[in-house]
Amino acid sequence: MLPALSQVLPQDILIYALVFARVGAMVMTLPALGEAIIPPRVRLTLALALVILLEPLVGSTYPANATATPLMLVGMLTLETIVGLAIGLMLRILLTAVGTAGNVIAMQSGLAFAQTFDPSAQTQSALVSTFLSLLALVLIFAGNLHHLLIAGIEQSFTLFPPGKIFPTGDFAKLAVETVSEAFTLGVQMASPFLVFGLILYGGAGVIARLMPQVQIFFLAMPLNILAGFVLLALTISTMMLWFIDAFATKIQLFAPL
Repeated sequence: MLPALSQVLPQDILIYALVFARVGAMVMTLPALGEAIIPPRVRLTLALALVILLEPLVGSTYPANATATPLMLVGMLTLETIVGLAIGLMLRILLTAVGTAGNVIAMQSGLAFAQTFDPSAQTQSALVSTFLSLLALVLIFAGNLHHLLIAGIEQSFTLFPPGKIFPTGDFAKLAVETVSEAFTLGVQMASPFLVFGLILYGGAGVIARLMPQVQIFFLAMPLNILAGFVLLALTISTMMLWFIDAFATKIQLFAPL
């Protein structure tokens, strides 16, 4: 018969491991804190530092028998990792609104083929999308929203107590709503460019019908790009403030301070 885990390792070490499972999963997936451009060692170090700070506060929330047997320990580690990943990915979904808005703006401005590597998404994206994604990350830190993210990590132990049944159905519903919100927010952020594109291409189509001998769309392309940059300069502050406000509202679901 295998000895109890408490006879092999101190109870505090086992509780630290459980806290690290949730906190580490969240730090690896949360926006701003868990970006792929941040080296994994830095993210792991941040997670370990948070565990050292949070364990005295949340260690008592774990059931007394959470580490009684190896099987129970593995089950708790799996559950804690799932909770951390679910919360982190939930907030990261909302960050895709910026990428959606950037892609729509790029298509409407004739810049869809101007692509570059997006370090946040780790893939090729439209230049405007990459710029807005990086700007969103800067504003998250500038607006001290990363403090709310860290507070959300601590509050998650109250919202989703360790050892309790994870509300899969409610969380799935929230995930679907978040995807819908992210897409809607992205389209709303790019709505001035949709209206501008409709007017520009509608007017160009009318002129093309009136003067078929003129290559109007070839002539309108430089104007489209120039007007797109001007419109972006005029609306970018409003767009990003709109996104930051929606992002802060979503964070407060997990960090009701």
